[in-house]
Formats: sequence, C-alpha cells, structure tokens
Amino acid sequence: MEKVILITGGAGFIGSHLAEYYANKGNAVIVFDNLSRTKLLGKSRKNALYNWNYLRRYDNIDLVQGDVRDFEQLEKVGKNADIIIHTAGQTAVTTSITNPREDFSTNVVGTFNVLEVARKSDKHPVIIYCSTNKVYGENVNEIGIVEKRNFYIFKDDFKNGISETFGIDLCEHTPYGCSKLSADLYMQDYARLYGLKVGVFRMSCIYGPRQFGVEDQGWVAWFAIATLSGKPITIFGDGKQIRDVLYVTDLIKAFDAFVQSDLRQGVFNIGGGKDNTLSLLELLDFLEKMTGLRSKVIFTNWRPSDQKVYISDILRAKKSLNWEPKVTPKEGIKKLVDWVNKNKNIF
Repeated sequence: MEKVILITGGAGFIGSHLAEYYANKGNAVIVFDNLSRTKLLGKSRKNALYNWNYLRRYDNIDLVQGDVRDFEQLEKVGKNADIIIHTAGQTAVTTSITNPREDFSTNVVGTFNVLEVARKSDKHPVIIYCSTNKVYGENVNEIGIVEKRNFYIFKDDFKNGISETFGIDLCEHTPYGCSKLSADLYMQDYARLYGLKVGVFRMSCIYGPRQFGVEDQGWVAWFAIATLSGKPITIFGDGKQIRDVLYVTDLIKAFDAFVQSDLRQGVFNIGGGKDNTLSLLELLDFLEKMTGLRSKVIFTNWRPSDQKVYISDILRAKKSLNWEPKVTPKEGIKKLVDWVNKNKNIF
C-alpha cells in the first residue's frame, strides 16, 4: 500500500538515498530541504543542488524548499505523512563552535517542530531520527585504548564497541553534541509520553555516493574527493583515530527494518561495528592502493572533544531488527571512488 513519506533534509546525502529508496517502492515521497549546505559548510551552489536535481527524475517525489524551523510550513507538508524521517540538521562540529545559535535552532528547534507535527497529526506517523555518536561526548576518551602502528583500538572491555547504555553525563560534547543529544532525548520522551513510534539511530560514519564530504563532516567521502582531485588533506590529530564505517544502503535497510517492525520505540547505535573499521591513515593507504594517488597530508591539532576511537556496538540493532551490514569497506569505497571519478566536474 502506498504511503506518504516526509524526509526532512531530503536533498542531503542520506536523505536523497532514502527518497530514492522509498520512491522506488512506489511511495509518495516529500523531500523538504532548505538547501543550506552552501552557507553552512562553504560548498558551491552546484553541490547543494546536485541531489535536489538528481531526484527530479522521480515523478513520485515532491521537492519542497523549506526550513524545519518554520513550523507552519513543516506542518503543511507533513500533516498527511505516514512516516517522517528526520535527517535535516547542522552536521559539523566546527560550525557549531563558531555559530552555536545556528546549530541550536536547526538541531533542537527543528527537531521539536518535527515532533509537534507528528503529535498533532491524525496519522500518528512513524518517526526515524538521525542522531549521532557525538551524544557520548568525551566520555568515550576515558576508555582505555591500545596504540598500534596506524590505528588505535579499545581495550578488551570494549572490544565490541560502545553500547546504547554508555554514559552521556559530566563531559564535554561541543554545541553540536549538545544539540543532537537534546533532540535525541526529546525524540525518546515524545515516544513515551504521546505514544509515538520513534526510532533513534545514533550514527557512526556513514558513507557512499552523492556525499559531498568536507574536512569537518563526511570524512570518508572527503578523503576520496581530495585524493582524486589532487587536493591536500588536513588531519586533526595523528590520523590513528578509528571509526566504524557503514555504507549508506545498509543504513537505510536498518531504518526500514524499524519501520516494518512491531517495536514502538528504540535507540540504536548504528554503524559498521567492530568488523568494519578504518583509521584515517588506513583509509589513505586504501585509497592509494585503489587509485595510485595520495594527497599531500597536513597534520594539525586535535579538534575539541574528538574521539580517538569510536566503534558502535551494533548488537541491539542486529537482534531487534534482524539486520547486519552487508557492504564491506572495500566494496563501498570502490563504489564511492567510481562516483567521484564520474563527477569530478562538480567538486
């Protein structure tokens, strides 16, 4: 049965893949986006419009330019939605430090508006919220780590990664981490208080084609873009910091598994898990083997609250959603590199 699906931030990387996925299943998709990437991350207008124009090929995708901070406009487009997937947000740590008001208004006020649209709707829509591993802040850095030649790793007590019960209190988060955690908690509370079906996904590093990565956000894509474009890469820290990486289609399948499930609410750490990790130095080596190219690398100071190791414990998602990552880093990065190669003129 056709459903109406509202995707905030639908012209972004994850949002555009979600729009395509649900459109291909025959649903009526509403993409709601303010196309602010040019302003927030210093990207060109053609970057901001790339996914927007890409989605024009679908007759069942309605493209609406609007801002989640505008409640009346958001309610108008979302009042008949069966599913709301909230991907819109300010996504960069550095931007949140230099412009915390913009970060707060987008991530907290925008999310509150999404919840109010759902609360007031007669459709009682399912909500998926894109949270982040940054909700755990610097507490992650209190875990013991072991230094290897080109990566760090957690000590044995956390060999499976960070679970959803890990502490969030009494540590630095940066304004970005604070705004995303505030929205994360609002999502959970609205689910309990108003009986909404809400899935909160605390994402690690998601990557794939149509991702316009920059130094401060989308690092896997940025490294691929810089390598193939001959641009220098700045590494904050020593490059041994490690993350679990998840290809975008695997993320979407996790979202949809929650939508289709009987669960009424859930909080999930979502990423590639311990079997799909990369350090920054490992990715540079990986790209060099794949392309024969290596960017000039500039090392500088660590960023505030940067986590030397972050690996998601994805056991809850595996058990509750009958889900697991399918695309290996080798396969996923090859697809990303192929896309960058075909679209060098837009970077």
